[in-house]
Amino acid sequence: MSDRSSNQMWGGRFAAGPDAIMEAINASIGFDQRMAAQDIAGSRAHAAMLAAQGIISDKDAEAIREGLLTVLSEIEGGAFHFSTALEDIHMNVEARLKEIIGEPAGRLHTGRSRNDQVATDFKLWVRDQLDAADAGLVALIRALLDQAEAGAEWVMPGFTHLQTAQPVTWGHHMMAYVEMFGRDLSRVRDARARMNESPLGAAALAGTSFPIDREMTAEALGFDRPAANSLDAVSDRDFALEFLSVASICAMHLSRFAEELVIWSSAQFRFVTLSDRFSTGSSIMPQKKNPDAAELIRAKVGRIFGANTALMMVMKGLPLAYSKDMQEDKEQVFDAADNWMLALAAMEGMVKDMTANRESLAAAAGSGFSTATDLADWLVRVLGMPFRDAHHVTGSLVAMAESKGCDLPDLSLEDMQSVHAEITNDVFDVLGVENSVNSRTSYGGTAPSQVRVQIARWKKELG
Repeated sequence: MSDRSSNQMWGGRFAAGPDAIMEAINASIGFDQRMAAQDIAGSRAHAAMLAAQGIISDKDAEAIREGLLTVLSEIEGGAFHFSTALEDIHMNVEARLKEIIGEPAGRLHTGRSRNDQVATDFKLWVRDQLDAADAGLVALIRALLDQAEAGAEWVMPGFTHLQTAQPVTWGHHMMAYVEMFGRDLSRVRDARARMNESPLGAAALAGTSFPIDREMTAEALGFDRPAANSLDAVSDRDFALEFLSVASICAMHLSRFAEELVIWSSAQFRFVTLSDRFSTGSSIMPQKKNPDAAELIRAKVGRIFGANTALMMVMKGLPLAYSKDMQEDKEQVFDAADNWMLALAAMEGMVKDMTANRESLAAAAGSGFSTATDLADWLVRVLGMPFRDAHHVTGSLVAMAESKGCDLPDLSLEDMQSVHAEITNDVFDVLGVENSVNSRTSYGGTAPSQVRVQIARWKKELG
């Protein structure tokens, strides 16, 4: 049976039968060419080490170094031809190097394997992304600190279950996200420190008999040390999984904030106005201003979570050491990294540009019986009432205000004394939202004084 007839199920997608199918499933150059700079950096470090150890001549090492710089220049200039027949970035670079410098190119692969080469390239690439995420998170935190500082005293409603709970300040709400993204920043830095071990020199899985100096290549590539076990070095993808895990948690935080911005910018809330740079209009409704950037950030979490789950599934059943399954690691990480960096940048832009509508925030802060807890606390503190009794009295007063169509501060003293005779006029001092937020002076509370303490702490921490 011919190749053509045996592969009709592919609908003509593969012109040359099984050979074309195998090339298509085996090749990774369509995506791993993104690691070209890292691949060439690793090869330059390896060649320099081989020469220093007397494994190759200085002349060959110099030819390799110059040739690799030429290849990198061609790639960066868009003049490089990537071939799927050569499978991956490593073979593409080496083949082109041979065209440029001839025989010395064949000495480059001494004392290493594609297994440790790809692990090194991938680690270097992920490390670069962690550094980019670090910078993106710091920029976002700084934007939030600016918002918090500007509105440290602005009152707004705090919510639980998206129901009005207690008054808080705008600054306090912004600082809640500073804490969230601060934990993300800590995880990024922690992950970077843990992954910073060099696989280069582990070779296929057992190390090599050549007298290589793995400390030298590790230092040249900015690693803290060489990985201590050659089997683990080539089979480990924890660094990629941890990257995706960190990205997933951060994306969840971005999504939560994006959801609030969608709600806050609606006509029903009017808490914030997003800039035109991060909004779009409607094709038929001229009044619409849609928070599309926030909505897209909210959606990105699905892709990033999906990448995390997908790579977990790839890795979960693999025996040591390397298996070709691991080629499926990169597209997931590349896509997640692209979307994470984009979401971070977009959120920073929105936060820097958005305007908090102080009047709308204040009006909402005083509605929905937001000072009910302050009333209950006053009954306990001033009248010595057990909290459960104070809770009951406050609930009765809320019901009265609700039946009258007003809020707690709008009840008369007589109304309040009809529920509990010992209530005095002093109670109205705690029913104002400004007094409420100013009274929350416990560490980490919403009082402007506490918000400013936290802003100062974060500014000092960021330097």
